[in-house]
Amino acid sequence: MPISDLAAPARVPDALVPLVDRALARLALSLTDGGHWPPPAPVLATLRALAVTSDFAIDTLCRQPVLLSHLTQEGCPPLPLPELDPLQPSEWQQRLRRYRTAASTRLIWRDLTGQDDVPATLAGATCLAEECLQLALSALEQEFTGRHGVVRAADGSAQQLVVFGLGKLGGGELNFSSDVDLVYAYPQGGESDGARPLAAEEYFARLGQRLARLLDDTTVDGFSHRVDLRLRPFGNAGRVALSFAGMDQYFQREGRDWERYAWLKARAVAGDIAAGEAWLQTLRPFVYRRYLDFTALDGLREMKAAITAEVSRREMHDDIKRGPGGIREIEFLAQALQLIRGGREAPLRERRLLHALPALVASGQMAEQDGADLLHAYGFLRRLENRLQMLRDAQTHALPTDTTDRLRIASGLGYEDWDALVAALDVQRERVSTEFAALLAPRRGQAAPDALASYWRGLPDNGSAEVLAEAGFFDAGSADQSLRDFAQSSGVKSLSDAARARLDRVLPALLHAATRSPQPDAALKRVLGLLQAILRRTSYLALLDEQPSALARLVDVLARSALLAERLAAYPLLLDELLDVRVSGPMPDAADMQAECAVALTIDDPEAALRLLNETRLALSFRMAMATLDGRQRAVDTTRQLAELAQAVVVTVLALVQADMQRQHGGIPGGRFAIIGYGSLGGLELGFGSDLDLVFLHDHPADQDSSDGPRPLDPGRWYARLAQKVMAMLGAVTAAGRLYDIDVRLRPDGGKGALVSSLASYTEYQRERAWTWEHQALVRARAIAGDDSLLADFERVRAQTLARPRDNAVLYTDVLKMRARMRAELDRSDAARLDLKQGAGGIVDLEFLLQTGVLDSAVTHPQVVQPRDTPSLIDALADIAWLPGGTRDGLHEAHAALLDVGLACTLDRRPRLAPPTPALEAARAMITAASDAAGLPFQQRIDVVS
Repeated sequence: MPISDLAAPARVPDALVPLVDRALARLALSLTDGGHWPPPAPVLATLRALAVTSDFAIDTLCRQPVLLSHLTQEGCPPLPLPELDPLQPSEWQQRLRRYRTAASTRLIWRDLTGQDDVPATLAGATCLAEECLQLALSALEQEFTGRHGVVRAADGSAQQLVVFGLGKLGGGELNFSSDVDLVYAYPQGGESDGARPLAAEEYFARLGQRLARLLDDTTVDGFSHRVDLRLRPFGNAGRVALSFAGMDQYFQREGRDWERYAWLKARAVAGDIAAGEAWLQTLRPFVYRRYLDFTALDGLREMKAAITAEVSRREMHDDIKRGPGGIREIEFLAQALQLIRGGREAPLRERRLLHALPALVASGQMAEQDGADLLHAYGFLRRLENRLQMLRDAQTHALPTDTTDRLRIASGLGYEDWDALVAALDVQRERVSTEFAALLAPRRGQAAPDALASYWRGLPDNGSAEVLAEAGFFDAGSADQSLRDFAQSSGVKSLSDAARARLDRVLPALLHAATRSPQPDAALKRVLGLLQAILRRTSYLALLDEQPSALARLVDVLARSALLAERLAAYPLLLDELLDVRVSGPMPDAADMQAECAVALTIDDPEAALRLLNETRLALSFRMAMATLDGRQRAVDTTRQLAELAQAVVVTVLALVQADMQRQHGGIPGGRFAIIGYGSLGGLELGFGSDLDLVFLHDHPADQDSSDGPRPLDPGRWYARLAQKVMAMLGAVTAAGRLYDIDVRLRPDGGKGALVSSLASYTEYQRERAWTWEHQALVRARAIAGDDSLLADFERVRAQTLARPRDNAVLYTDVLKMRARMRAELDRSDAARLDLKQGAGGIVDLEFLLQTGVLDSAVTHPQVVQPRDTPSLIDALADIAWLPGGTRDGLHEAHAALLDVGLACTLDRRPRLAPPTPALEAARAMITAASDAAGLPFQQRIDVVS
């Protein structure tokens, strides 16, 4: 900025005037050309403020007086990087140190003149450290190459040192006079190819040690950057540099909780940065667990306890980094929340704290005001920290005890005196302490043991079933026996002391929650089944221990849904969904679900991709089940969403399989493949656990006789293999279960027909040989996945088939015969219960009514061909007055009511048989009346047959 635009510094307090005058006198003597002194008034005023703020900066200007003219240039631009002449290594240290002190003085100048805010100063300090690291490493690499050659791996590829920055360097928020936490690694082992070869381990260890000394050694010019290598694997006892394979082995076997916090911020800052960043992606599962990981709080408590003890022992309460309400507490708070949830929420995997806090707010893990308060406190503390260090370039975080230093810090920050600064500091530290304590609050003030806790801890040798009866369990004897069996199980007996302590807190709380549920005994049975499944996964015990709301929510779900109880026990990762803020929010639409499923396509390992896809399906369907169970949406919405999810899964699986076929056999030039969904998938009315009715089509040029890959197949075998692989992948059992069961019996000629039909044969079959019931099924058939042009051709064939002229007498007779046959074979209704699907006036009666309407009217009203789902079919047939007048709303409600009851049965693992209720009777009556009025007396036909 121009000199005249320099920010006006605060007035220098009278007590500091002598100190400032002495500093300026020294500076005047260093400017040998008298024309440079005194400088213009704005510069002189800034220099007076600089003298108050930093002895280090004044010393630097005295040593490098030409720097002043650079600082006063417009914009105070960056300094040119020093050149490290490979022929003069003795000058490297001096050049680096002089550059570092000059660039650091520039940071102080920009801070004082208002050109940089706190984030800019932190970024500037980070950039400076990276520049020095990269310059130093580049110079040393040239020297090592000349002496020892380049390290070559077994495949001949050149290997380069990777320098990882951890801590605030990795986070891009380095303080003014911080040390730099470095870890050295290299991609592969090998040996250098020079005149004096070295093994990779020795080569990179020597290179790393030289780099540390080049930056760290103190000379007459000071130091460049203090280097700390203690965060490497095994600390000071570990090797200076490890291969990526060695790093992997360490973190798999030895990685500790505190290292997850350290490596959360890790970033490749010098050397082979691309290789380093790629390796960090492989470390992500160590840092961020795939599930909600409340064990992170244990590591946090341990680290905080150790720091608190150190603060007390060394009387460091005035340490703004490690003391109460200090910088470290903000860092720990943000990092703990990131570690808990970052495995599931990619936006939380943020190295920079200044970006992590807003991300936590945006994801709903922190209140907006709390996030704003912490950001403000962090900025306040980091600015104060920088000013403490700028004073003498000292790595300090302690408030000064010297009266003059206190006045200098307070005045430099714009406070009238030290007491005013401390008062403002106390406000910020109190805010931080309050938020940090709230994070650890769930484990504080545990309630005193009550009757249920005492009962549990007395098992298996003591305890009385009367306690359970008094608590509210109806079959106290069975509950008592179940708890005794659980207490004696091998899973409980093999728990570590820490895990057993968690269980002793969690289980009584679960018992309490079960007694408050509508079905205490069922809830207890399901709770014990879940606990058996998660005993070896202490992270889930930690979730229930740390989050009472999740515990209560869990028992409520278990009590109301046997299906979800089974799924939670089989796939404990679904416990994460109980705390996901999205579980009670709006459901994702079809495009969102497709995008979530498509993430699996980015994973190279097919097995891992399939597992991720299955976990995505489980999580999304769990959210749908919760929305239904909680009454936030009706079953008609849930069944549509389940069908849309299944379609997204099929689209993704087809993409995975096609890529595999392409690798193995190439493709069929000009060939096309499509998957058609029939039944509930096509009709957008899928249930939990429903199978998928699929039909496969293909088409290819007549002159194309084989695929174009390394192992060619003829088109028939290629498409059959493709369909078989799709079915196999959809049905493959993974750690997250199988995706779907598949039914292909609705293809042309059923089980006797080819698995994949050509478009021509499918068209001919529908035109010449299909039965009426197959055309009924075609009403709900829908293009699901594959080549767009073939899907469009299917839609054309379908529309032509459904809109063909028909003999109505034959149509109605066929429909009534088929319905009578199905009712006789499949209806499970009895005197007390209705089969919601196959019973009289049930869902299939409604489907047959609508299918008949389409087949009867499509020739004159082609618009009725387009809809596939029941609500849209009702509307389409009502619009053309095929359905009797006034039945539209009644049929919509009847359909929704039947689905509501049916889905509720499914969620509680009951057969879809329900006792009569007024709502069900009204629904049956509505469907029966509409069918009779349309000339489809399904009930009369059944009576005649029977």
